[in-house]
Amino acid sequence: MRVSKRWSLKVSLKMGLKNREATFPSIPLKEGITVWDRSLQMGASLMGWSYLALLTIAPFSWQSPGVAQSTQPQQPTTFPKQRTVFPPTAPPPGNAPLPTQRQQVENRSITPDYRISGLQADFKGGLWVGSWQGIARIDPNTGRIGARVNLPNTAIGALALDSSGRVWVGTYEGLIRIDPRSDEITAQNFTLPSNRVLALTTDPRGYLWVGGDRGVALISPDQGLLMSTVQNLPGVSANAFTLDRRGNLWVGTLDGLVEIDTARALLRRRITNLPGGVVQAITVEPRGSLWVGTPNSLLEVNPQTGAVIRSVRSIEGKNVTSLRFDRRGQLWVGTTNGLFQVNRYNGAIVDQITSLPSSRVLIVAPDVGNKLWVGTTEGLAWVNLRRSRQAQPHATYSRRSP
Repeated sequence: MRVSKRWSLKVSLKMGLKNREATFPSIPLKEGITVWDRSLQMGASLMGWSYLALLTIAPFSWQSPGVAQSTQPQQPTTFPKQRTVFPPTAPPPGNAPLPTQRQQVENRSITPDYRISGLQADFKGGLWVGSWQGIARIDPNTGRIGARVNLPNTAIGALALDSSGRVWVGTYEGLIRIDPRSDEITAQNFTLPSNRVLALTTDPRGYLWVGGDRGVALISPDQGLLMSTVQNLPGVSANAFTLDRRGNLWVGTLDGLVEIDTARALLRRRITNLPGGVVQAITVEPRGSLWVGTPNSLLEVNPQTGAVIRSVRSIEGKNVTSLRFDRRGQLWVGTTNGLFQVNRYNGAIVDQITSLPSSRVLIVAPDVGNKLWVGTTEGLAWVNLRRSRQAQPHATYSRRSP
């Protein structure tokens, strides 16, 4: 069927759940072009804003001026073979999209963290326990919790007691002071060289020394203000503190030992080339020697000369994480493989504590309530050395109840 007249075309578009009609203006057709050919050209022009497969070309009519339209039934027009359109089906199976970071945090199962990273006895005989669930004061004689203090951050790195009996809490977001008379926070400091506090101690003058992963800071305990910093610390991170008999501060770093003059806040000396390199624990014995714990050894160091007096063979290969002397002069060595009592004269292992919540010891506090208190990665335990060498887990601060 060929035409040379003007024609109009109505196109019914199926868009979602609505049907809309668009009427195109009359366009003159050239001789020899069929209506179907012209409709294909116009359909191609509509592909930019609709799918051609959704186009349903409504029955159209054309009429030449002056010629009556035939009322005879017309024969169906034969159209060229069209492109196959597949029926709508479900998309092929694929992997679920990755959740956002917030969804990952919300969907993550929250389990209590029982690690005990701080133990500090106060002047009234109480024991302050710093865990990754917060801080509390317990009665070391009965184990009962006397008070809890809500902290802005519960990731505790260290505890210390100042000369006025106030408890200082070093967290991974700054420094906090607690008054034990009211069990309330009375000062905070978040302007340290690094708010990730790893070590705390007070010097003979009463000033507070704070060690973090970016150096050492000196704090006024009354106002809680920053007084001085030692940021260019050799070994960078201040992992552990101890004071020698002269009142100088020894710092265990990622690369040996550093001595600091506490009166002037100046570096005095550095001891390197220690076996193991990283100093994780440090303490002073009654005779004045430094005992140093590294990832693979226990060392005795002369603080005057800086020379290594000996390496304790019984502890060789063990990862030393905590060191403390008790009142009798016995050395307690906490490692990632248990807690050992070591003879400081010959270096022999005298005893080993069993039944701890975890073999990974983080901190030791002897002679508190006639007990030895042990903080591990899985909770708190105590040992009555007069009766046995078997630890008893604390009912609240332990994943494994007694």
